[in-house]
Amino acid sequence: MARVTARTSDIEKAAAVLRAGGLVALPTETVYGLGADAENPAAVARVFEVKGRPPTHPLIVHIGGAEHLGDWAEDVPATARLLAERFWPGPLTLVLRRGRRVPLEATGGLETVALRVPDHPIALALLSAFGGGVAAPSANRFGSVSPTTADHVRAELGDAVDFVLDGGPCEVGVESTIVDATGDTPSVLRPGGVTREDLEAVLGRPLAVHSTSRVRVPGQHPSHYAPRARVVLVEPEKVVAEAEQAQELGHHVGVFLPPSMADAQVKAHAVVEVPASPAAYARGLYGFLRELDLQGCDLIVASLPVEEGLGLAIANRLRRAAGPRPSQ
Repeated sequence: MARVTARTSDIEKAAAVLRAGGLVALPTETVYGLGADAENPAAVARVFEVKGRPPTHPLIVHIGGAEHLGDWAEDVPATARLLAERFWPGPLTLVLRRGRRVPLEATGGLETVALRVPDHPIALALLSAFGGGVAAPSANRFGSVSPTTADHVRAELGDAVDFVLDGGPCEVGVESTIVDATGDTPSVLRPGGVTREDLEAVLGRPLAVHSTSRVRVPGQHPSHYAPRARVVLVEPEKVVAEAEQAQELGHHVGVFLPPSMADAQVKAHAVVEVPASPAAYARGLYGFLRELDLQGCDLIVASLPVEEGLGLAIANRLRRAAGPRPSQ
């Protein structure tokens, strides 16, 4: 997939906005981020305000390269340096002990910080031009579907963002994998664009995956990555029957038709044929959810993929999307 290259003038303008305490939407390989100067508490506070994000929910700080790791974290274990060397730039976030450059406003009050180096030329060019760290959660309202195009950002946040850098569609499409690297035994706190299998191959040991943890990190809220439509998860062979029953009851049903049911006919308001490739599914997941919202679906019926490789990240996002909604 071709990446859009921003003009030098756009990069310079975005860096100036960050220096002035403004907000910049920037493309990464995972999703678009809503970025602020990580060392400016007032700018970071505005990120929380625009997103409607609880101030105790930490942000990921994006840095320009693994060589800057020691500037933003303290007591970095050898395992963390190994993972950074292997997977940065890339969709891996390391949770480490907070360095002095990181204000508590960016960490949700924690003494740990989430750090990553994005694998996108525009994001890296911006970090280089800016010369600091950029605190950047996904550029959407808290709990809703993450944006994978600049148009998604503009549609959801509008004028609340001071400048939008358009880098084209995101190549990975789901957020980074978050690894707790504060000790000698790392663990996965959020599955994402780097697979557990790839991490285990580098470390030479199995890794636990936690749905909750002692360390607060992005994406562990009970309801997250959620469209306006309610998401219902069933076994693959029950997708068609569940969807048609809900449609008969008066719902506008959207269906994620799994590859195993590709030849099935289903009576529903809208149907998405799920790609057989996990990478293609991950890349398209949030766009599929947004499209079913745009088509007026009030219920989405889906099944979980096999939970290996990127399938683990996709299943995590679907479970969160189907999680309990806040009371209205």
